[in-house]
Amino acid sequence: MGLLDGKNIVITGVLTDASLAFGVAKIAQEQGANVVLTGAGRALRLTQRTARKLGTNPDGSDIEVFELDVTVPEHGVAVSDALAAKWGRVDGVLHAVGFAPESCLGDNFMDAPWDDVAIAMHVSTYSLKALADAFVPLMGNGGSIVGLDFDNSVAWPAYNWMGVAKSALQSVSRYLAKELGPQGIRCNLVAAGPIRTMAAKSIPGFAKFEDVWDGRAPLGWDVNDSEPVARTVVAMLSDWFPKTTGEIIHVDGGFHATGV
Repeated sequence: MGLLDGKNIVITGVLTDASLAFGVAKIAQEQGANVVLTGAGRALRLTQRTARKLGTNPDGSDIEVFELDVTVPEHGVAVSDALAAKWGRVDGVLHAVGFAPESCLGDNFMDAPWDDVAIAMHVSTYSLKALADAFVPLMGNGGSIVGLDFDNSVAWPAYNWMGVAKSALQSVSRYLAKELGPQGIRCNLVAAGPIRTMAAKSIPGFAKFEDVWDGRAPLGWDVNDSEPVARTVVAMLSDWFPKTTGEIIHVDGGFHATGV
């Protein structure tokens, strides 16, 4: 018996099989869940190609990919309607969505204009609430929303406004936990250590994280191994944490807990 037997899970953020979200989808299937993926814009076809690598769901169905641009409310409505017809309910959602314009990352925090910062906040932060808008109505018997995060208790090199957006994401998660708890819906974040994904490669100076993480993490860290993060997300999507919400779970080898 799997942790997610019979559950229906929406997975955002799959681009390639190196994506953290792909690892979550794969393990969720192994644990008995039926999954669908979402994609947007020019990356939609990439998501569709990658979906084939997941094979079929436990119920024998092919993996469907729905268009969902988190900045377009109509997309959320359309996907919600489609899943209401397909499944009738949604048990869990993975938020693995983030984007910041080039000016928001790099060497100079002061360079970014508000218009670019607004895009980063809309896509990377408000999108968590947008996913709740779309899928909470299908969580009639409770459910779990889990977002991928990066620890923001300190300022990081090059991360700049994406770090600000992630800090705001943590706040949104807490408010959603408060708002949705009476409906039996949990909202938690998993703060992952650096993983060598397509998204990570777009961050200037990402190598700085890679160079120090393994040596300082008490449990060690492999930037090419997303499985520890994926397994934690799947556990949080399951019923094994029925009274845990508004939480940030660190999966970083213990890096966040150590000093110099």
